[in-house]
Amino acid sequence: MNKLISIIFLICLSFQAKAQSEKTWIRQHLKTLSGKSFSGRGYVGKGADKAAQYVARQFQEMGLYAFTEEMGYLQEYTFPVNTFPGEMYLKLNKKELVPGVDYIIQEASSGVQVSKMKTKTIRLAEVKDSSSWMAVKASLQTSYAYVLKDYDTLVKYLKLNRRTFAKQLPKGVYLLPKHGKMIWSVARDTVAATIFTVEDTVLPKRIKKIDARVQNKFLPDYLNKNAIAYMPGTVKPDSFIVFSAHLDHLGMMGRTTMFPGAHDNASGTSLLLYLADYFSKNPPKYSVAFMGFSGEEAGLMGSKYYAAHPFFSLDKIAMVVNLDMTGDATDGITIVNGQQQEAAYSRLATINTRKNYLPKLNQREQTANSDHYSFSEKGVSAIFIFGLGAKGFYHDVFDVHTELSLNNIDNLANLLIDYVNSYE
Repeated sequence: MNKLISIIFLICLSFQAKAQSEKTWIRQHLKTLSGKSFSGRGYVGKGADKAAQYVARQFQEMGLYAFTEEMGYLQEYTFPVNTFPGEMYLKLNKKELVPGVDYIIQEASSGVQVSKMKTKTIRLAEVKDSSSWMAVKASLQTSYAYVLKDYDTLVKYLKLNRRTFAKQLPKGVYLLPKHGKMIWSVARDTVAATIFTVEDTVLPKRIKKIDARVQNKFLPDYLNKNAIAYMPGTVKPDSFIVFSAHLDHLGMMGRTTMFPGAHDNASGTSLLLYLADYFSKNPPKYSVAFMGFSGEEAGLMGSKYYAAHPFFSLDKIAMVVNLDMTGDATDGITIVNGQQQEAAYSRLATINTRKNYLPKLNQREQTANSDHYSFSEKGVSAIFIFGLGAKGFYHDVFDVHTELSLNNIDNLANLLIDYVNSYE
């Protein structure tokens, strides 16, 4: 009996050691990709390019195959992007604000340099139709900086979104008070205005003057790269299961403010690399392709380009499994498009019930918010998996690797491995 207990104990220790090894492997790549040397994997300092080169290098070292000798592991394409490579400075009265914490620049904004500019406050809650909004716009002068209070109310009344509202503002400096997280994004165009979203708790009761210095640089043909590789199947090499993850993020807002993007999506990219490493050593019956897409934050640009210019016929894809924000699966995972892809969801759920990998598999409707959608639009079966349990840092400066637990990520990896191996 004691011998049996000892054996069971050793088996448990072996499983724990394997899980820790998997997490350590994933954590190291996650830490690297979200580190300073990658500049937030955006468009300042060639961060996204560095990420693509990093992933391609990992593919090569793993011994994975490239689809073409000419292109190797990289697929190049271009799109326009607005960047902020230089100074990012905002001072209200005598208080200098902290970029990324106290404020963000609207991502399509033009640059500006003003000193001791006087301000005016406009209460947009009183503007409830397009004609009165036109009158307000006609009254705006470039000699003042404007505090636009309750702009979200106006946006609601006029049925606008943030970007269309920004396009309607004429040249000038604007402050939009907001309470809560400073969430940034990427723009593929520019607007005439310079727009700051400012945390309302740091706004002085009366803003007498503003100092602002912002440098933007619009890049009309920024060169982006997807990183793509595959492992041939042992039985059905012409049938593919595709794992995808976007390797880009938001990058830099000025010279010093970085958006690390650990959860979104260094985590998914690191899990993609783990699966690539596993299947490079354990080829399954179906071929498995691994696709690290750039340009996701700019509007699914990398996956859209690939879907329009695939390395092999899309009708050879049995399933696309997109991994985005997988830094914590404490409470399980959500399978987006799981309602439409019932067979894929059932297959995953059956494996999970048998192996007890994750506490929950949520089944959700289709969405257009990650790279799976570029394949769905082409009629390819695709799902998107994200983890449940992270702290909620998203598109902000606090999305760092130390805030991610990686709970159950080893189990998620094993669930996906079993999923691939279930294809006969």
